[in-house]
Amino acid sequence: MTAHLPTLADIGDATLTARLQHLIDHKTKPLGSLGRLEQLALRLGQILGTEEPRLEQPQMVVFAGDHGLAARGVSAYPSDVTWQMVENFLAGGAAVSVLARQHGLALTVVDCGVAKAFAPREAVPGQPRLLLRKVAPGTQDASQGPAMTAAQCAQALAHGVEVVRGLPGNVLLLGEMGIGNTSVASLLLARLAGVGLDECTGAGTGLDDAGIARKRAVLRQALEANAGAVAPLDALAALGGFEVATLVGAVLQAAAERRVIVVDGFITSAAVLVASRLQPLVLQRCVFAHRSGERGHAAMLGVMQVEPLLDLGLRLGEGSGAALAWPLLVSACAILREMASFASAGVAERA
Repeated sequence: MTAHLPTLADIGDATLTARLQHLIDHKTKPLGSLGRLEQLALRLGQILGTEEPRLEQPQMVVFAGDHGLAARGVSAYPSDVTWQMVENFLAGGAAVSVLARQHGLALTVVDCGVAKAFAPREAVPGQPRLLLRKVAPGTQDASQGPAMTAAQCAQALAHGVEVVRGLPGNVLLLGEMGIGNTSVASLLLARLAGVGLDECTGAGTGLDDAGIARKRAVLRQALEANAGAVAPLDALAALGGFEVATLVGAVLQAAAERRVIVVDGFITSAAVLVASRLQPLVLQRCVFAHRSGERGHAAMLGVMQVEPLLDLGLRLGEGSGAALAWPLLVSACAILREMASFASAGVAERA
């Protein structure tokens, strides 16, 4: 399957990197004493291409969609929870709504393929907004064949590109909602990275041991039913969800625009995995917020050879982990811009 997707340039500027490292090393502190905050400051300076990085108009975007696979009992919750949670996001009652409000993150919800028709919502300053980019009211059951057609997958990718093009600022925080989408993440990890389903598949929204066993059996059927879908976009169409495909397009566009991409948990990481198989330089622009408590996420992060900022046992999704990690990005930029050097402060350096 082909799609018109953004291409990326390498942002690995050795001269800028050396200048940033010199600045960090000569702040008024013992060398390396701010630990991984120093690595984060370096990454943010590299992404934004400056020694004085500023995070402007951060955008939290939650991509929502339903999954035909959910009818097979792969989640502890019914599919109706997807649209109900979209309403909860917009009403301000969800975890990501609270955290976005707390940290001043603009919140947008995108209907990528929810099995309910939403009325258009007028944008209200300071309130969450809803974008209607529905490809269809949920995907097909991937255990019986492809979840999406190639055309549907390409449409979802294009929607992701379009959504990001319309957003202000230089930071994109990724969120998602879709009952059954931990199954999608597990399938994509298994297919694209060869990780066994036992390692990929966990409790999702709270399955018991019998439920996890049933989920694994359904996922094996999905892999077998789509055995020929091995290239990244083919696997995405066969196994993915509309919200995951829209996320892939959004990630690629944000990376092309050199935005900071703050990756949440298992499902958003699956979208980044697909995007990085299409454009490996995507990973240069990403900050991984946390290591989820969902089984499979640690393996997924290992496949991409990335280290997250937090490990709090989270497995909610929605973008909640990305929002919780946000203050660390703000602090890293402030340290780089505002912390004095030994020379400017008149403090003696180590002999």
